[in-house]
Amino acid sequence: MAVLPILKMGAPLLLQIAQPVQQFDTPELHTLVADMLDTMKAHNGAGLAAPQIGISLQLVIFGGFKSPRYPDAEEIPFTVLLNPTLLPLNDNTNNGWEGCLSVPGMRGLVPRYTQLRYQGFDQYGRVIDRTVSDFHARVVQHEVDHLDGILYPMRIKDMRQFGFIESLFPGQQISDD
Repeated sequence: MAVLPILKMGAPLLLQIAQPVQQFDTPELHTLVADMLDTMKAHNGAGLAAPQIGISLQLVIFGGFKSPRYPDAEEIPFTVLLNPTLLPLNDNTNNGWEGCLSVPGMRGLVPRYTQLRYQGFDQYGRVIDRTVSDFHARVVQHEVDHLDGILYPMRIKDMRQFGFIESLFPGQQISDD
């Protein structure tokens, strides 16, 4: 498989709404998922959306290994999620520091729902229906935002809580690659 280049903030495709996946369980889809996994792992990401590698499809992957970019976060199961829908289970939100492979070297304090239900399909067309919370819920929201042309800086409420890692966290070892 392959490690693919990641589009950076400013690329027009990252601001577009991705197209639904029409066909499941195809060799092309399996290759795309494998390439996305290789790319996510090579960059120590917690997740990756197809638009980040220049593919306008409603496809995200996340979890499956402990990311050094988020050393204190719970491990979440590897998931391939196509054509997702999110349903917040209440109005509770919390702020958490997020980064993004498309916004390298930076972090921002982003409000996210603490509990939600997500539904969609895996690459074989099997239904996924999960209720999640905390870091798992944050990652799903972040990745699905990419499918709607939203990057995490667009969600930041206080831009004083957005900046380069070395400026926000001086002297701390926070990985971003």
